[in-house]
Formats: sequence, C-alpha cells, structure tokens
Amino acid sequence: MIEQRPWLLASIAAATAFYFLSDNPVFEGTWGLLAKGASVGLLAIFVVLRVPHDHEHRADSLLLVLALALASAGDVAIELYFTVGGAFFAAAHCVAVALYLRNPRARHSPSQRMLSIALLIGTPLISFLLSGRAEIAIYAAFLGAMASAAWYSRFPRYRVGTGAVLFVVSDWLIFSRLGSYDLGVLPDLLIWPLYYAGQVMIATGVVQCLRGEQPVR
Repeated sequence: MIEQRPWLLASIAAATAFYFLSDNPVFEGTWGLLAKGASVGLLAIFVVLRVPHDHEHRADSLLLVLALALASAGDVAIELYFTVGGAFFAAAHCVAVALYLRNPRARHSPSQRMLSIALLIGTPLISFLLSGRAEIAIYAAFLGAMASAAWYSRFPRYRVGTGAVLFVVSDWLIFSRLGSYDLGVLPDLLIWPLYYAGQVMIATGVVQCLRGEQPVR
C-alpha cells in the first residue's frame, strides 16, 4: 500500500491518529483539527491520482473529489461551528447526489428500489425523532437523498451503497446526542469509525468502478 496507494494509507493513518489521540492534551486544538480534516481530504487526493484523466471519467472524478473536499471542510468546521459544518456536509451531499444520478443502474429489483425509497424517507424521519429538531430533519433530507442515490446508482452497492448507509448511521448517533436518547458510550466509540469507514468505502468503491477494476452490476 505504501508504494501503490500512499495517499490512502496516509488518510487511514490520520483518521486513526484522530480517533485514538483526540483526547490527548498534546493533540487537542490545531493538531487534532489537521488530522481530522486530513482524513477525508487525503482521500480526495487519492481519487485525483487513481481515476483516469480522460474525458469519460473527468466529470465523475471532479464530483467525487469535490464531495470529499467539502466533507473534509465540514469535518473541521463542525468542531468550531456546528451549523457551518452542517452546511458543508449538505453541500457535499448535493454534489454526491449529482455524481450518483450521473451513473444510474440499468435495472433494479423491487427490494432494492424499496430500500432506496426507505433511505430517502426514513433518514430525515428518524433524524427528527432522534434529535427533535426541524433543522436537523432538513439537513437529513440531503443526507437521505445522498444515501438513496448511492444505493440506486451503478456503483457497487456493497461498497458505495453500504458506505453511504454507514454515513447515515454515524449521523444518527450524533443526532441522538441532541435529543432525549441516551445511548451511553456508543456515540463516542462509533461516530468517527462509522463515518470514516463509510467515506473510505465510497471513495474506493467509486474509484475501482471508474477504473474498471470492479464489475458494474
């Protein structure tokens, strides 16, 4: 991995450092923000270097890079201003939806179509029930559209679609902190791993598909 995908390895190292060292006094503040932002930011560099730079793939690559870059900015901003971070993530979801809608799946089974609809409707509904806040439900409408479009796209569902679902679950854990649901230590333990794993699955799944390394289904 050091030779073939050094930026992916660097991203994993930054995400791991943030997860295990974020409570360390030495790592708080600027260093923690840098590690958090670099985790997904380095995935964007990985995409730039791995996707072929031809006319066929240029637009998809740019959309994925922009979505990851906006999410990276959101990761940093949400530590400082929650609303600003949410705005960055909403923008990232809009860009991701554009990517997925550019790449529709040729055929869908009824069960997969229903799951896509469930993600679209259920994500904001559950988000509102967890948080009790209308503004969270509005943001979650963008989140649900992203997950639904990912599941409906031609990209591998058990990589990209599942990654999008992990993103949703991670946000649900965040929203549970805003409402009356006490999930104990689960949010502290799972929010970052689920979110980052989801982003890695999305980035690598789309890249492999665009490179022709994984069959399109």
